Amino acid sequence: MKYFGTDGFRGEAGNTLTVRHAYRVGRFLGWYFGNKSADKARIIIGKDTRRSSYMFEDALSAGLTASGADVYLLHVTSTPSVSYVVRTEGFNCGIMISASHNPYYDNGIKIINGLGHKIEDEVTLLIEEYIDRTEDDLPFATGKDIGRTVDYAIGRHRYIGYLISLAKRSFNDIVVALDCSNGSASTIAKGVFDALGAKTYVINADPDGTNINNNCGSTHIEGLQNYVKECKADIGFAFDGDADRCLCVDENGNLVDGDMIMYLCGCYMSERGELNNNTVVTTVMSNLGLYKAFDAAGISYEKTAVGDRYVYENMMNNNHSFGGEQSGHIIFGKYAATGDGVLTALMVMEVMLEKKAKISELLRDIHIFPQLLVNVRVSDKKAALDDEDVKKAAKVVEEELSDNGRLLLRESGTEPLIRVMVEAESDDKCKYYTDMIVKALHEKGHAV
Repeated sequence: MKYFGTDGFRGEAGNTLTVRHAYRVGRFLGWYFGNKSADKARIIIGKDTRRSSYMFEDALSAGLTASGADVYLLHVTSTPSVSYVVRTEGFNCGIMISASHNPYYDNGIKIINGLGHKIEDEVTLLIEEYIDRTEDDLPFATGKDIGRTVDYAIGRHRYIGYLISLAKRSFNDIVVALDCSNGSASTIAKGVFDALGAKTYVINADPDGTNINNNCGSTHIEGLQNYVKECKADIGFAFDGDADRCLCVDENGNLVDGDMIMYLCGCYMSERGELNNNTVVTTVMSNLGLYKAFDAAGISYEKTAVGDRYVYENMMNNNHSFGGEQSGHIIFGKYAATGDGVLTALMVMEVMLEKKAKISELLRDIHIFPQLLVNVRVSDKKAALDDEDVKKAAKVVEEELSDNGRLLLRESGTEPLIRVMVEAESDDKCKYYTDMIVKALHEKGHAV
């Protein structure tokens, strides 16, 4: 696709993603769903805290209402809250304005279908074709058919209530540290944990439009690691910009990534008979240590391409109930149709409280292999991966690692990058084999 990647339409605000793009997306969606509805199309919009999110909200609203759709504004909220409101309140679709973990100057448009998960590819292809038309040939609504914009903050509050209702135990006397990444979690996370009785300490919950993900949140976990130790927290949770990811920090300040969360929750669900097919859906980026731990625990697993949309598709197609990514997109199929950072935090709390054990104790049987990921910016992703010399270097690495590690080469779905990931028995081996691949990419002139 030209504009849409694995996680929506993403680009630098005002440059590769403009208000014209947003307006045209709104125009098309208003017309498309208007034709599929007996009455006016109803479309809900949420946004993160980026400065540009406000202008994109206005541009999308203008396009939608011009095509006759009614627009409901959740204001600053999380991606999973948009998914929840869409699927529980009968909206035609939802739009989340966010570039997730990207810097503040980027932004994105995520489109969520009526079932609460990412819109079908055939619809995004139609949107792209319309964006590139020289003429705006869609009909404009007139008179009483023009759409209206409605303040719908109540939808976000219902979602918060839903999260609170999922907790099985009180969090009284539990000290919890939260890193809200100066993003969407700032309006949700503390309220949920406070309502459940936790003693809640929060950092990076003061967004100013430019500080989202800036040395904070799930992509900069070291801040929370230090904070957990400072406030002597029992556990810590870090979210990304739109709060659909969650990483954890144990009571000692050690990182608990998405793989460890999947192990923790997967084993717990398996013990309780809640893990459909006794299977966890992962992506190819998950650590070899996770699979060895699942093997030891007698839990099956599947591997998908990177992207929570692929995890969810596999879950739906095979009736699996649980899956996720190393990055912290975790999907609990019983409760949500997308990754949900705050929900994930609540589920980790449930495991800790029900098992009456610290997170560090519950993770003692999983041993994560050292892993190194290097992103190489390239001029042509396909040409780089198809290069015979690059393939030859990759084969050498794979043969030398054998069963004691692995190499993963893949192209980014959102950026002009080749991701080179190596897992091995030591950090030195990771670096040695990663350097071999990076060197091959540079020597053949693919790197820019």
